[in-house]
Amino acid sequence: MDLFEYQARDLFESYGVPVLPGLTADTPEQARAAAEKLGGTVVVKAQVKTGGRGKAGGVKVVHSPDEAFEAAEKILGLDIKGHVVKRVMIAAGARIAQEFYFSVLLDRANRSFLSLTSVEGGMEIEQLAVEKPEALARVEVDPLTGIDEAKANEIAEAAGFPDDVRAKVVPVFERLWKVFIEEDATLVEVNPLVLTESGEVIALDGKVTLDENADFRHENHSALADAGEVDPLEAKAKESDLNYVKLDGEVGIIGNGAGLVMSTLDVVSYAGEDHGTVKPANFLDIGGGASAEVMAAGLDVILHDPQVKSVFVNVFGGITACDAVANGIVGALEKLGDTATKPLVVRLDGNNVEEGRRILAEAAHPLVTVVDTMDDAADKAAELAHR
Repeated sequence: MDLFEYQARDLFESYGVPVLPGLTADTPEQARAAAEKLGGTVVVKAQVKTGGRGKAGGVKVVHSPDEAFEAAEKILGLDIKGHVVKRVMIAAGARIAQEFYFSVLLDRANRSFLSLTSVEGGMEIEQLAVEKPEALARVEVDPLTGIDEAKANEIAEAAGFPDDVRAKVVPVFERLWKVFIEEDATLVEVNPLVLTESGEVIALDGKVTLDENADFRHENHSALADAGEVDPLEAKAKESDLNYVKLDGEVGIIGNGAGLVMSTLDVVSYAGEDHGTVKPANFLDIGGGASAEVMAAGLDVILHDPQVKSVFVNVFGGITACDAVANGIVGALEKLGDTATKPLVVRLDGNNVEEGRRILAEAAHPLVTVVDTMDDAADKAAELAHR
């Protein structure tokens, strides 16, 4: 889960990372009031989860509450790379002497953490990495020891910070690491981290990505979610503890096991090319248990997707045998009753497959078509969706 800048600012502040005062506003009137409260020069900043805000006109320096009103009026409703601005942050201004860059992130390739740091901040890190790779210090961070004072000094030295500035950024690096590790983040980025003319080091703009797999350890993280950003079907699936991701297609997918579901997405995509470019509508892994309750919950989510025209249930019987899966499908359709209106193509294989197919044949539900192979089932599902 990516945080908005104002949420990252508040999080940093709670860990003692130096930040500027900031207030949020959803209307131009609130922006004026916030500017009055902060006083002096302030910055009106669009709150969207994408870069390039400044270039798009989403960041404006203003010198009075009335100017803040006018800036907010222009920024609110602005479309920045497909993100519509619904909120702005009014941040206190700063007299900047130098801009730096600092981040710590999960390095999946090396199964470790990585710090990226530069004395040349302000520009997009991707641009810096391409144009001046020598200006970006890459320092591996051991998950067991993290960024203590010694590691923070190593990072600052590798990035080329002067000795006097190094002494000021080292404790900030340590606090940002604390944010990263204690909040179960996969990214904590500050760009720019600035040195002001008065000699203070301040995190001027922060970006934080939290690992949603660790939400069970952080009850407060649910309050950080953007309700307008969450797909209602994904929210419904989450309530039933289903591994569901909404896609832009017409064939609903249910499978048991992430690998099998990924393969199912591929075969449906290939089959769909022969039926008017039909595509998968979702990723849904029901896991090892395919009880009537689990299957009903999965079908309930998929069948409420207006884009779905057919459903492909692709299950390999392992720990859960195919007869149990078949009973789950029959029970799910009984539970859903008249709300189940879209055709289901079912492919079963593995443990007790013959019994599973017999159960489905005996039930003879008008919506269910049993197909023996995965490729043929994908083709049938795509055909039905195309109809």
